[in-house]
Amino acid sequence: MESLENSVEQPVAFPASDGQPATEEERKVVQEFSYLLEKSKQLFNGLRDLPQYGHKQWQSYFGRTFDVYTKLWKFQQQNRQALDTHYGLKRWQIGEIASKIGQLYYHYYLRTSETNYLNEAFSFYSAIRSRAYYSKVNREKGPELMVKKLRYYARLIVVCLLLRKLDHVKELTKELSKNVDEYKGHYDSEDQMEWALVLGEIEAFTEADDIITVLDTNSRAVTLTYRLAPGVLPGLDTGSPVYLTLQEALIVGNCQQQVKFSELTLDMYRMLQTLEREPTSSEHITSPPHHNDNNSKPLKRDNPHKYLLYKPTFSQFYTFLSAGFKELPVNAALLLYLSADGSAGLGKGEDAAFDSGGVATNNKREGNDQPVIKRSNMLKETHCIHPGDLYPYTRKPLFLVIDSPNSHAFKNFPNLFGQPVVCLMSPVSFPVTIQEQTTQKGNLFTMFLHSPLVAFCYICDIADVPIALWENCQAMVNKLMGEVATGIGKSKTIDHVFMQFYGDEFLRLLILRFIFCFAALRYHRGFKDDSFYPQSHPDLRGHDILECKTLHKHVLELASMLDVRPLFLDIGETD
Repeated sequence: MESLENSVEQPVAFPASDGQPATEEERKVVQEFSYLLEKSKQLFNGLRDLPQYGHKQWQSYFGRTFDVYTKLWKFQQQNRQALDTHYGLKRWQIGEIASKIGQLYYHYYLRTSETNYLNEAFSFYSAIRSRAYYSKVNREKGPELMVKKLRYYARLIVVCLLLRKLDHVKELTKELSKNVDEYKGHYDSEDQMEWALVLGEIEAFTEADDIITVLDTNSRAVTLTYRLAPGVLPGLDTGSPVYLTLQEALIVGNCQQQVKFSELTLDMYRMLQTLEREPTSSEHITSPPHHNDNNSKPLKRDNPHKYLLYKPTFSQFYTFLSAGFKELPVNAALLLYLSADGSAGLGKGEDAAFDSGGVATNNKREGNDQPVIKRSNMLKETHCIHPGDLYPYTRKPLFLVIDSPNSHAFKNFPNLFGQPVVCLMSPVSFPVTIQEQTTQKGNLFTMFLHSPLVAFCYICDIADVPIALWENCQAMVNKLMGEVATGIGKSKTIDHVFMQFYGDEFLRLLILRFIFCFAALRYHRGFKDDSFYPQSHPDLRGHDILECKTLHKHVLELASMLDVRPLFLDIGETD
């Protein structure tokens, strides 16, 4: 995701005055506006110096920045005529203020994971577009203002993607394409190719995310949302104890062949939504968040706080993981999601913590990218995350999701500190046809964790579904999840570690979808090898949960509803 450091731009100077006589009151207006403008820029630029990890100090600084920008925005609205006449205020300058407020709300969302702040960012960004604040920047002599306009479009597209406003994304992409062409035609700038690449990334990302089309009664595509909504998740038995809550999550992506946009891979994009609730109200926040004093307690979050890391180095990975670990309160769990290429081990050895390899979070070479003259056979990859690298963090409850061709390297975690540890691991291989497609469409395991029904349709090669059938199939998936949840509650063989995480809604959702994923692949005739199935630690295979005939029956019922029953094994059949 875009960092605050990259989002801060060098300000374009405002003209001091147009030379017309002004009254004392008008001079005070210009003076106050100039002060607020300069103060807002100082505070905004100061956000670059705040660490991206940890929860201390940043909230009060954001609060002060919001306060100044709120005053600045209201002041220019109330004194527009005087500022137009005696300050030479232009429409793009108003747009620049609105854009900064939109960036503040967006980054506040990244800090809190609360989607209502995304809605506020969208509100300010949309105002810039509807009021055409940047409409005349193409006429300026230099390229600086045009670049601001292009960056604005890119930021708005990211917000629309996260809010699943896909119709807006299509419109904005067309407008961005037109503006990139104008930029290339008017200015001989070195970054022309970079903007062409940005546009290509957006188009590839939206195309890859388009897996299935749900059609309404008028044959128009329905936009699907994937955040946790009421009715999706089976409830807990009222007598079940609630042990842990998910408070911190680290989402890491480094799949070389997977599409990405704004340092957000397709898998990261899906997992981010999976760990958030659907907003309960469409109403916007009426005022910006205000800072608390040092003694105030942080507000309780509806969603776990998330760090998003695209291709982090080992040091970056460890820094953010340590921050999440440090901030973890009592009776809370840390989730680590790794979607990355595999890094093979050095063969069988005595040290299972490192000799089985792991996942590569970055492909850089150390030593200023100088070629290695002679590489020792014992030299391990610098930015490979091995199971042993995570052992120190098992001092607190840890929930792992590994989506990688080498995921099974994480299947044995020793209980060193007596704390619960669960690891959900993707299949290590797929049938050839699926393997070729997942390069473009995202990893299948993450797809199942994100939306079981979408993934089920995907492995059955179903491209479009009428809305009525989709809703009936979704009800069947929910029924299946409910049956599995009942089975887990009654099971006498499931490891107690799962039950310690089961009280949290997001972690319960991941566990249930993992079981659905296993069943769908296990009973599909196209998946005939053990390497095609996900695994878990502790191992759920062989337990009554995964081998339940009722689970098999419901998978067949779902397949029948979608008219793909022949693709699946009959009950009792082996293939």
